[in-house]
Parts: sequence; structure tokens; C-alpha cells
Amino acid sequence: MAKIKILEIIPTLDQSGAEKQLTLLAAGLPKDEFEVQVAVLTRDGPLSDILRQNKIRYTVIGKSSKISFSAYFKLKKIIQTFRPDIVHSWIFAANAYGRQAAIACRVPKIICGERCVDPWKKKWHFWIDQYLARKTDVIAVNSEGIKDFYIQNRLPEEKFVVIPNAVIPIASSPLTRSELLERIGISQTSDSPFLIGLVARLWPQKRIRDALWSFDQLKFAGLKFHAIIIGDGPERDNLLRYRDALLLKDCVHFPGHQKDVSLFMSHFDLFWNTSAYEGQSNSILEAMSVGVPVLASDIPGNRELVLPDKTGLLIPEFGGDLSRRRTAFTHETLEILKPENKSKRLEWGKNAIFRVQNDFSLEKMILQYINLYRGLWSTIK
Repeated sequence: MAKIKILEIIPTLDQSGAEKQLTLLAAGLPKDEFEVQVAVLTRDGPLSDILRQNKIRYTVIGKSSKISFSAYFKLKKIIQTFRPDIVHSWIFAANAYGRQAAIACRVPKIICGERCVDPWKKKWHFWIDQYLARKTDVIAVNSEGIKDFYIQNRLPEEKFVVIPNAVIPIASSPLTRSELLERIGISQTSDSPFLIGLVARLWPQKRIRDALWSFDQLKFAGLKFHAIIIGDGPERDNLLRYRDALLLKDCVHFPGHQKDVSLFMSHFDLFWNTSAYEGQSNSILEAMSVGVPVLASDIPGNRELVLPDKTGLLIPEFGGDLSRRRTAFTHETLEILKPENKSKRLEWGKNAIFRVQNDFSLEKMILQYINLYRGLWSTIK
């Protein structure tokens, strides 16, 4: 029996959400049924390790500008050589280049992967989405919030399929809390401060500046804590200057990008997500997988992960009132970290682990894509 040939197309192999889901999927598809290749539009990255370990062929095209005819023709050449049954593109640039190249090469079936609510898109972005949707068989998204967003922007509702993200449960840290603090340069004291974690790319969408403002309130309120903000990005220098201006250097730490967040995650007492918009946060799922309660912005995507008063809390947007939203993060943190609420935190953590194991397992995600690919392939002949 002939294998189903899948070409996955993505902008990069950076250590980010969509890239992680793609590599986990490509590695997990049964090799006796699927032949998978990956085309990377712009650059290689750390997640290529997963592809190499699983002997999955991938090609980095090297697109260096927003509009690149050479990248488009290189992608067409990959498609013509591999001759996939299904092209599955992920994220806007890959969705645009990948689908157009697939259409030009007459690929039998085309899947577009939308991974985030994208308020940054302008009219011309949505025009491209709408135009290419006509020749797209399935628009695969990871949350109902993303589906609703794109339906509101005139993409055909009947083409959407929702397949939630998967998370591989993180192992407990091999480091003690003291060893972890020492590793990132935190001075040891006789008290036992709470650890608040935040994992994010340092750019405006993640609203890390708001988190710093709230941390300043927590310090003023007398809470003994260390906030550990894991990640890197274009806002790093500005955020460090703002942190230092708030005199938070002693309790707010930026250890940068960490390849292995498991060293940190299981030590957190509370996990924050302050984003303005998300698709479906991998970092929230990772925190939940080790039983860490979550405080997160009440936005599409997060609502499908955090169950209020069961696995954490959702912080309202308050109609855009910046001060009220920031203060709510402070207030709810002080409340849940009270000694008398320790049993509630433990209960939320247990609920979170159960939710991840039942609703966001890797096996479940891969099976849903297998069924999607099989269904499309069965209609080709």
C-alpha cells in the first residue's frame, strides 16, 4: 500500500509554539503509513533536532525578505520533486507561500494551519487569507477562539477543524529549589520566597511590561517572591531598564531563553500569562502538566485551557482598563498565595495535571491529524 505523502511547511524551526507542534506531529506520524518532509521558509532552529532524531528530511529555503520570488520558486521545486498528496502549511508566511505554490503545482489536498488570534493583520493579509481559502480544503486551528476570529474575518466556517495543542508532560526538575536559585544568580536567604514563573517571547503581544508593574505592586505589598521570566526577544533591553527603574532587580529575573524549561517549571508556585492575544499557549499547558496553578489573561485560547477556580484563574481585560487589569494580577496573586489557600493551590494543580493528561495528550493530537490526513487522502482517488 502506498504511503500518504505529507509536506509540512513552516517559516522557521525556532523554539516556539507552532514549530514545536509541527515537529512533534511529524515525528509522531506512523512511518509505515506516512512519508513526511518539512520545508522551512526562512531559517533553521533548535527544533530541527527532533526532525533529525526521527530521520525526517527537511529543507531550509532561506527566504530573507517579505516578498521573495526565489523562495517561492524554490518551494515549488520542493513540491514538484516530492509530489505530496497533502500540503499542510503553518502560520501566515508559510500559509501564503505554501498554499500558492501548492495550488500552482496542483497538489491534490491543501491544509492551512492558523495558530493564533492575529489582530496585527491588516486588510491585505485577510484578502490573501480569503483568496487562498477558496482552494484550501481544510483550515486547521488549535482553539475555538481562533476559529471564531477567522470566521469573523470572512473565512468559510465549513472548512475549519479544531485540533488542540499537545504537550509532553515535563519531568520534575533534577535541581532542588536552592540549586535552581543559585544557578540563575539569586542570593540565598533564610526565608522561602514564592516563585512566580512566566515563559514568553519578549515582545509587545506578551505584555511583560504590565507584569513588571504588577510585580512592583507585589513587592510594595510585602510579598516575598522571585519572578522568573524565561525567554528572549526584541523588548529585552527595554524591559530590563524598566525593571531596574522600578527597583525590582532583587526579585525579578530574566535568565533568557532556556532550552530545558523543566529545570524551572515544577518549582513555580504560580504561573502567569499576561498576553494580549494567543493561539493556545504551550507554556500554560507545560505549567499545568506539572501541577502549577495558572493566572492568565481572559482571552481566546487561554479560556480553553484554564478552568476558573479549578486549575487557576482568568484575569479580565476590564474593557482595556490597564490599571485595573494589572492590579487584578496583583490582587489574585496575593490571595492565592495566602497560607490558608495552600490546599486550594494543591487542588488546582492536581486538576491541571488531570486535564492535560485527558484533553491535551500528544497521542490524542497525533490521532486527530492522522484521521484528518486519512480522510483527505481517501477522497483523492
